[in-house]
Amino acid sequence: MAQVHDPAHMQNSLFGEAEDVQQPAAKRNRRAESVGAQTPDPAHAALAATLPTLLRLGTSSWNYPGWAGLVWDRDYPEAKLSKHGLRAYAQHPLLRTVSLDRAFYRPLTVDQYAAYAAKVPEHFRFLVKAPSLVADAMIRNDSGRGQQINPNFLDPERAVHAFVEPALAGLGRKLGALVFQLSPLPPALLARPEAVLERLGAMLQALPKLDSQTAPDGVIAVELRDATFLAPDLAPQLIRALREGRATYCLGLHAKMPPIGEQLPILRALWPGPLVCRWNLHRRHGAYGYETAKRLYGAFDKIVDADPETRQTLARVIAGATGAGHPAYVTIGNKAEGSAPLSVAALAEAVVALCLPGRDGLRSNPD
Repeated sequence: MAQVHDPAHMQNSLFGEAEDVQQPAAKRNRRAESVGAQTPDPAHAALAATLPTLLRLGTSSWNYPGWAGLVWDRDYPEAKLSKHGLRAYAQHPLLRTVSLDRAFYRPLTVDQYAAYAAKVPEHFRFLVKAPSLVADAMIRNDSGRGQQINPNFLDPERAVHAFVEPALAGLGRKLGALVFQLSPLPPALLARPEAVLERLGAMLQALPKLDSQTAPDGVIAVELRDATFLAPDLAPQLIRALREGRATYCLGLHAKMPPIGEQLPILRALWPGPLVCRWNLHRRHGAYGYETAKRLYGAFDKIVDADPETRQTLARVIAGATGAGHPAYVTIGNKAEGSAPLSVAALAEAVVALCLPGRDGLRSNPD
């Protein structure tokens, strides 16, 4: 029987649910401390002190051995980093958020979210992907191939009980952005985009409000993987659904979507407001280029394909959002330029070049 794509064997081996959640707290803490953080680079510490306070930069996950000398104090196995590396990751002065992509494959429990929250400092915020249970229009097999239409796609009740409520309860004030990344739609749904947007709007309006009592820095965002929804005839309906649902548009920097400049009109229409961005894949590799990028970038310990144009545009948007008093969450994957921590540092430098020290950013419209 077809099932939601859930590589459970990989997830369990990498993340060790029983060790992280079910063992006594003292033992969990001792194990977590077995991954050491790289001594902070003074230049990075100085850079972090100059960034807008509303900005949180980070990466997509933290389980990469090649980050030794960048994030870790030495080489560690991938499985050990996945289970115990978060505490060390959060000690890097520039890494103040991380994308919990794991949540896409299987809904996380309150205890699992709380275990993550306990490992990071008070200023840290999590960006969490909604589970495929509600964010993927297809039910997939273990290889990721779509088998049938998912009846729970954008279901309001499932979104609340399987995602928003557990994340709120477990992460509390450390919740940053809840991202509904909608996987590419099957032709049957893509042929009726207006109906999809109606369903999206209804779901967003059913979600609990993220306020100063529950998640003072919380943002709900929608990331698309179908450029169809940015077309002039559909963009107004998308903008209305987001605005009425108290959500924002997540800049998805991925070859399945247009370049950043062509996505900005949606943000301009929602201005002023928060920024959520997930920079995942360099455009040179194409829409299905993850494996190609992985082979080319090796250990993810250096920038191979610098993308200064995207970086500078993103820096301007960050400056505009934070300068207007709104939070900005930006996560970068290794496959964006070759090394996510180094891309974060380069983006931070670009932001500081635009923002005055001691200010929250430039008070300008993003463009």
